[in-house]
This record gives sequence, C-alpha cells and structure tokens, in this order.
Amino acid sequence: MTLEDLKVKYDKLQKKYGAKELDSIYNGGCTENPDICFVFMNPTGRNIASSKEWKGIKAPWIGTKNIWDLFYSLNLMDENIYNKIKSIKGNEWTEAFAEEVYNDVKKHKYFITNLGKCTQTDARELPNKVFKQYLELLRKEIEIINPKVIILFGNQVSSIVLDRKISVSQCRKKLFTSEVNKKEYKFYSVYYPVGNGRINIDKSIEDIKWVIKNEI
Repeated sequence: MTLEDLKVKYDKLQKKYGAKELDSIYNGGCTENPDICFVFMNPTGRNIASSKEWKGIKAPWIGTKNIWDLFYSLNLMDENIYNKIKSIKGNEWTEAFAEEVYNDVKKHKYFITNLGKCTQTDARELPNKVFKQYLELLRKEIEIINPKVIILFGNQVSSIVLDRKISVSQCRKKLFTSEVNKKEYKFYSVYYPVGNGRINIDKSIEDIKWVIKNEI
C-alpha cells in the first residue's frame, strides 16, 4: 500500500464525517524516512486546498499563516518562504506556491499530517470515535514513511494514538514508544500550537527543539 492508495480511503471517510462541499486534506513533505512526522488534529475550510476547485496538492495548512511560525522558529523553513507566507493573504496562495512551500518542507526532512483527514467548515471539536476511524490509516502512513520520531499535538490526538490518557502538561519531553507493524517508533506529545492553543506555542517550540537535539 502507498500514500496514494490511502487517499481513496480518506475520501470515503470525508463523505461520512466531513463537510460534503469540501475535499479531504491528506499530508505532505518528506515521504521517505523523514526526521520528524508531525501529527495534528483535523483540517478546516480555512485550508484553501480543501476547495473542490483546487487542483494542486491537498496538504495541511495551505492558505494559513500561524502554524508556519512554529516551523520557522524550529529552523525548519527557509526565511524567504516564511516571509512570503506572512506577507500574502490566505486566498493569494497559488497551487505553485503551495508546491514551493512543501518542497521546502521536504528539503528540511519532515512530514505533516493530521490524525483526522475529514475537513470541517470550521474548527468544531470532533469526538474521539471519529478520530479513531483514522487511527489504523495513520499507522499505515507511519509504516510507509518510516520517520525517526513522531510529534503528536495536543491531549486528544496523543491519547488516541498512544491508547492511554495523555495530559501534555504532565509529560513534556517524555518519550513514548509504540509498535507499528512490528517496528517500534518514538513518540512525543506536545502542546497544540494554533487556535486556542496559540498561547502555548512557545512551549511547543521549546519541547520540539529538545526532541530535535536529543533524537535527530
């Protein structure tokens, strides 16, 4: 199975759990042995790639600004790309620029995905039962790309992926391990850095820098 094969499954789940007028958002970046796999929650319609008119890559955070502060602060983004993201409006992203951004992500050897690929019109909270429909597909993603370390954002995503109750504030810089297809992978749980979690972005940056220093 390939990442391309998984898209068919994601699209079926979009029809069941996502907004009917929007497309799934998949993943993007380095797909062969990345240093880090970053796992967020689920996309919203603010990602302009979720539009059915969008013909370019359908990767996370296209047409948004704030999350790229995190990657730039981690030295995982070239300055010229970051400056352009910050200088243009979300609807001014072109398909070519989205490709340019994700080529930069690939160059810096990381992979961006969401646990849930079902795009919602807004940032409504999804129940655990919806995210759990995507868990085995995420595990397949991890198996395919084979990252050195996986960063899980927030309590809900961390708890579902690690199959235990996680409070990020209680496990900062703590290593968790879990097997995926008989291979053990390293996981770290960090604060969610956008939306209501924006207040904690400095803690996210601090913890991820620690992981990079000690694991990469």
